[in-house]
Amino acid sequence: MRIVIAGAGEVGTHLAKMLSNEEQDIIVVDKDEKKLYNLDNYNLMTMQGSAVSFDVLKSIQVNVADIFIAVTPHETINVIACSMAKSLGCKKAVARIDNYEFMKPASKKFFASYGIDTLIYPEYLAALEVLTAMQHTWARNWFEMLNGELVVAGVKVRENARIVGHKLKDLAGISSFMHVNAIKRNREIIIPGGNDEVQPNDIIYVATTPRNIDDVIAICGKEKRVVESVLIMGGNEIVRQLAQLICNDYKVKIMHNNMEQCQKLAEELPDCNVVYYETGDTDVLEDEGIEDYDVFVAMGDSSESNILSCIMAKELGMRKTIAQVENLQFFNEAESLNIGTIINKKLIASSTIFQMMIDDDTENSKSLALADAEVAELEVGAGAKVTKAKVKDLRLSSDMTIAGLVRNGEGLLVTGDTQLQAGDRVVVFCLAGAIHKIEKMFG
Repeated sequence: MRIVIAGAGEVGTHLAKMLSNEEQDIIVVDKDEKKLYNLDNYNLMTMQGSAVSFDVLKSIQVNVADIFIAVTPHETINVIACSMAKSLGCKKAVARIDNYEFMKPASKKFFASYGIDTLIYPEYLAALEVLTAMQHTWARNWFEMLNGELVVAGVKVRENARIVGHKLKDLAGISSFMHVNAIKRNREIIIPGGNDEVQPNDIIYVATTPRNIDDVIAICGKEKRVVESVLIMGGNEIVRQLAQLICNDYKVKIMHNNMEQCQKLAEELPDCNVVYYETGDTDVLEDEGIEDYDVFVAMGDSSESNILSCIMAKELGMRKTIAQVENLQFFNEAESLNIGTIINKKLIASSTIFQMMIDDDTENSKSLALADAEVAELEVGAGAKVTKAKVKDLRLSSDMTIAGLVRNGEGLLVTGDTQLQAGDRVVVFCLAGAIHKIEKMFG
C-alpha cells in the first residue's frame, strides 16, 4: 500500500513510525525539514515541501497513492491538500480538522464533493475516550468491537482478584466468558499461553461478550460504580468537547489556571461550574471539594502535572482518575502508576486512521489507543490460510492472538478448537508491528 502523510507533527510522526513497521510504502511531506529529521531512522521516505503544491504532490506520485492523510496543524491546509490529492488520482483522502461542525452528518456531502473521504478530529475522539472511561470505571481501556458484539477491556488486577496466581489453562470455565489476549507487566506486553500466570498489578487485556461483562468484573476483583459527577482540571479543546458531551448528564466542575480562558469556558458552557485557581496551589483539589465527585480528569497542557494531579487525587480518596499524557516517553511510566486511564490524542487519532486502512468501512473504525500493541478488526477472506485448520493447529506467531469473532451476527470467543470461516469478522490482538503478518493470513 502506498501511503502519503502530509504533516510531520505529533500525529503524523507517530502514525508514520507505526506504519513503518508494517512493510508499507510511506512518504511523509512537510515544509519543516527539522521535523523530517526525526524520521530518518525509519523505513519510509520524506519530502520537504508544501502539501498544497501541485508540483510537490506530482513529484511524489500521489496519483498512485492508496491513501493520502493530511494531519498538519492547519485545518484549511489539510482540507485543500486532500482535495488536490484526490483530484490527481489518489484513491482515499483523510483530513484532520479542529471544528466539530464539520463532523455533523450534513457536512459529509459537502466534503465528499471536494474529494475528502474521512474527517479526523483528534480532540473530539479524545473526549469520547474520556467519556467511555467514565462509563466503565473498573477498566483502564474499553473498546467495543464489531458493532458492540465483542468488548476488549484493559484491567489492572490486584492481589484479591480470583484470576491472580493461576495458570490460564487451569482456570476452569474462564474460556467460556473471557479470553486473555495480552498481559502488560513491567512496561512490557506479553501475548500469553496456557502456562502463563496473571500476577498482582498486571494490566490484562481481555475479550468478552456484552452478556458476560459481570463475570469478567467478578473474576478480576472489580466492581461497577455509578458516576454522577466529574471534576476536570484544564481548559483545552478536549475539555470543551468533553464538557459539551456530558454537561446534561453529569454534575461538572472545571478548574483552570487561566482567568481569561475560564471566562470563555463559563460563557460557552453555562451548565458547568467553571472556577479559576492559582498555578502551584497544592491544596486546590481539597479546596474544590474533590470528595464530592466520582471521577477526576486531568487535562492540562503538562503531562507531568496531569500525572501528579491524578496521584494526589488518588491519595485524597478518588477511585477513578483519567490523565492526558501527550508525551509518549511518559506513557508506559504513567500506566505503571496507580492513576487509572491514560489519554493520548495522537495515539487515538493514529489508531483510528490505522484501522481505516485495513477496513474500507470507515464508520466501523475504532480508536484502539495502545502504545505498544495493536488491535484490529479483519474479515476472513475466501481461501484464507486461517480457514484451513482449527486455531490450535494454525501455528500462529507468538506475537499475536485471535480474541473473538462475529459470525451470523453473534459475538463469539475464540478457543483452540475454533475453525474460522470465510466471512467471519474477527478481532486480532498483536504486538506493535505485527499486523502485516496477520493481514496476509486472513487473505
